[in-house]
Amino acid sequence: MQLLIALGANVGSRANTLRAALAALTAEVGSIVRCSSFYETKPEGFQSPHAFLNAVALFETTLSAPSILGCTQNIEQRLGRKTKSSNGIYHDRPIDIDLLALGDTICRTQDLTLPHPHLAERRFVLEPLTEILPDWRHPVTHATATEMLKRI
Repeated sequence: MQLLIALGANVGSRANTLRAALAALTAEVGSIVRCSSFYETKPEGFQSPHAFLNAVALFETTLSAPSILGCTQNIEQRLGRKTKSSNGIYHDRPIDIDLLALGDTICRTQDLTLPHPHLAERRFVLEPLTEILPDWRHPVTHATATEMLKRI
């Protein structure tokens, strides 16, 4: 099944951390099909002097959404992330790995929402997504990545 993941880092050796996260995801989640360029962006939702590097990657996986979430959280911890953002309060972080979509799966649990609830609002996700999959369609709205990017 196709899995879309967004990655971001704004402290430490950002590019090296993104590459390490991609390698860990490939080893633990599935084979990487495509990965965007790294995009430098300003933090959104909080103030920080540290810019982010962001990317979106497409994987092929056989894992379930909860299993993937467990893997991504473990990888974040191994790469230095100590706390998760909660209640809309964000902080600097050495790595952030977000599940964007898993095929056409629609999931709404306490721990995970798929597709990602803010996917269509975030330029730092839509620009790299559009680079690798401009015609990808949101499983709920059916808008393409390109259409969503044009709306923001």
